[in-house]
Parts: sequence; C-alpha cells; structure tokens
Amino acid sequence: MKLFLALFALIISGGASAQDMAAIAPAPAAASDAENILNLDLSTGGRVVIRMRPDLAPNHVERFRTLARQGFYDGVIFHRVIPGFMAQTGDPTGTGTGGSELPDLEAEFTRTPHLRGTVSAARAQDENSANSQFFIVFMPRAPLDENYTIFGRVISGMQYVDSIAVGEPPANPSRIVRASIGNDVPAADVVADADPLADLKSQLPPGAADVPEAQNRLGEDGAEQVAEELAGEEPAFDVDTDILVDTPQR
Repeated sequence: MKLFLALFALIISGGASAQDMAAIAPAPAAASDAENILNLDLSTGGRVVIRMRPDLAPNHVERFRTLARQGFYDGVIFHRVIPGFMAQTGDPTGTGTGGSELPDLEAEFTRTPHLRGTVSAARAQDENSANSQFFIVFMPRAPLDENYTIFGRVISGMQYVDSIAVGEPPANPSRIVRASIGNDVPAADVVADADPLADLKSQLPPGAADVPEAQNRLGEDGAEQVAEELAGEEPAFDVDTDILVDTPQR
C-alpha cells in the first residue's frame, strides 16, 4: 500500500522521472534463481556458493556461467592469493596470464562496493580485458570499487575461501575441484588439502584461529606474527601502498 501511495504521489505531482520509478519499484524477479548460482567445490574441503548478479553485470554473469558449464574451471588453481586482500583464479595455465578462447568482455563497472565475499572479474590494465579470471575478496577494499566488474558474492562457504593457500603463486596451491551452476547440483567428492592453519591454531587461544584476519595473514607473516597481531599489535598490511601493487590482474 505504501508503495502504491508513493508512486501515486509522484505521478500526480508530475515529478516522476524514469529514474524515480526505477528506484521505487521492486527489482524484477529473476527468470531462474538457480541459473544465477555458481558452485565452487574447492580442494580446501567444501563448497563455496556464489550468487551471481545479472542485474549488475549481465555479460560477465553469462560468461562465467558458460565457462562453468563447459568444465573450464575444473582443476584450475588459485594462482594469486594475497592475505587480507583477495584470492584469484580462472587461469587454466596457472600463470595469471591465460584465459579462455572467448573474446574479452567490456567493463560493466557499478558503484557496488567490494565487501568480504565479493566476486569480481580480474583484468589487465585495459578496462575491457576481463575474460575468464576472477577473484574473491577477503576484506572490504574500496579502491577496487568502480574499477573492477562485480558479478556476484559468496553466500555460503566463505570458510573454504579463507583456507585457500596463499602466495603468488602458492607453493602448494588450492584448486577448484569442480564448478557448476544450480541449486541442486550434488557437491563433488573433495579430499581436503592439509590444514594450512595448523601451525597458527597451535599458537592461539581457543577460538582465535577462526578469526578471518588470522587465517588470511598466515602465509605472509607466519603464525607467530599473526598471533601477535591478534593480541593487539598494529597490522603490517598497508592498504594505501599494497593496494596499488597488489591489484588483481588478468
């Protein structure tokens, strides 16, 4: 009823623009919600479920949906994983320079922020160079906003992202065992990698090893420094400096 009254007031006042109507009206229902669910069964022990956003980036969603259905991502490693920043994958060569045989995509930047669990398309310096690679953000990263195409967000299984082996490239990289589309796709049989947090967990008080910052910093600083940071010392990660160097690339 309130929605009707708001629309009616705008119409009779003559001030209802197309943008006003779009802002008030509810978002249209997706043709099939299952078509916008991307499942990543990871070698870290479980399934990461991503809700893709065709309302933000329809061409990117279609690309990643197509590649997942082709089995393109099956077995692909996370080749660039930066603690406290992001985990990048989608290159079948594992070098960070590869992609699919499909043409590159034009950017679909929006004002949607990069938050924990945001999934964006990686690219080279050219804004229109995204192809198959993507990254998942560990922590909010405002400098990425409006510079990378967001096409989804993790809605479950972020703990398996937190456990991805770190490095550029990691010595023993984690991988996508299988990527699939849909709500009812059975999870792949996954034998989890060795726990990369074992050393850290042995040095922290009970429960502290579940803190995402601790998990994401393990590979860069070692368990001892992470434990010190959790005790209240200043983190070593410099956003203003590191974000310029550690920007996801295709």
